[in-house]
Amino acid sequence: MRVQGSVLVPGDKSISHRALMLAALARGRSRVRHILPSADVHSTAGVLRALGVAVPPLAPDFTIHSDGIPALGEPSRDLDCGNSGTTARLMAGIAAGLPFTSRFVGDASLSRRPMGRIARPLAAMGARVEFESGEHLPMRVHGGPLRGVSWTSEVASAQVKSAILLAGVVGGVPVSVREPARSRDHTERMLAAAGARVETLGTLVRVEAPSDGAALEPLDMRVPGDPSSAAFLTALAVLADDGGLTLPEVCLNPTRTGFFLALQRMGARVELEPGASQGGEPVGTVRAWPSRLEAIALSAADVPAMIDELPLLACVAARASGITVIAGAAELSVKESDRIAAEVENLRAVGVEAAERPDGLVVTGGSAPLRGAVRTHGDHRIAMAFGVLGALPGSAITIDDRACVAVSYPDFWDDLEGVSA
Repeated sequence: MRVQGSVLVPGDKSISHRALMLAALARGRSRVRHILPSADVHSTAGVLRALGVAVPPLAPDFTIHSDGIPALGEPSRDLDCGNSGTTARLMAGIAAGLPFTSRFVGDASLSRRPMGRIARPLAAMGARVEFESGEHLPMRVHGGPLRGVSWTSEVASAQVKSAILLAGVVGGVPVSVREPARSRDHTERMLAAAGARVETLGTLVRVEAPSDGAALEPLDMRVPGDPSSAAFLTALAVLADDGGLTLPEVCLNPTRTGFFLALQRMGARVELEPGASQGGEPVGTVRAWPSRLEAIALSAADVPAMIDELPLLACVAARASGITVIAGAAELSVKESDRIAAEVENLRAVGVEAAERPDGLVVTGGSAPLRGAVRTHGDHRIAMAFGVLGALPGSAITIDDRACVAVSYPDFWDDLEGVSA
């Protein structure tokens, strides 16, 4: 199989969520370009509209006018987060600082994901969080005056960290978060660009709202390409027989490039070329060529910078020489699906030797044809990862829910077919 061409991947999902949120919290007119119009980002737009923010239909170039934090009003309906954990957790942080009650709901998958990890720090700040069943959605956040907090997180989670930072900004109180490892830092980068005072010391970040009650400054940014989306086409390129791919204008934030670095460790020809920054985010070009791959071992220190790409890495490992071990990734069990169990189940279903571990998995690489049926459990990352394997010569893989890729990469199947021959 030969790959060729240049693909502009969709806007980054994490940054797209935050662009909408910060535009809502800022006072003035914000301009946003190249936003990802996926199901998850639409969920964030819908929640903000329910709070009274005039978010227009998502388009390649649009503006949001907001009167800032005081303009957010009590919702007359539930805040429906769909399948988006980012929407639920980050918007809960915002709701914690608002003087009313918000009820968060989501689909069946999101309603199984843990929310206690944000409830505890928000409660320490003075908000009241109530669950109707366990520590899952539906969830009520009773907001109001908050107090500052210095929080030590048990897991490296950008969503937990961001919920605390946003609560501090909305509540006008200083906050700090210490993590066991560095997680994605989009929130603090964008808050700094909007005028908040941000200090980062290793895995500790401190944030204070603009001084003297000043509002956040409006945004004017182009959302860079999503490195998680770029990862799938990069994987296809290194697994191909001939050719090469170019992926321009990708976010190269160092907290997001772990997958590309892991491929390089496996022997892949992958180059990251830095370019101009966008909204405080480093942006550049990813180039990839067919490569001979060797197995590697990943530990907990490797996981935060590639948490969403680990199912894909396990699929790539199925075509590497040797046994790849992924450890320190227990967080995969509480994503859109139990990604550890789902990954192992599906690798075995298509003929790959794989074993589940409490905090990860083990994959034995090989060259035998891959054939079988994949159950995605509605998880877009699982669908796309096995879609890459299914595109390889000799593969005969069926995927039960191809449409679930709309959560993050609506044009994935078209792009996958368009670059391969």
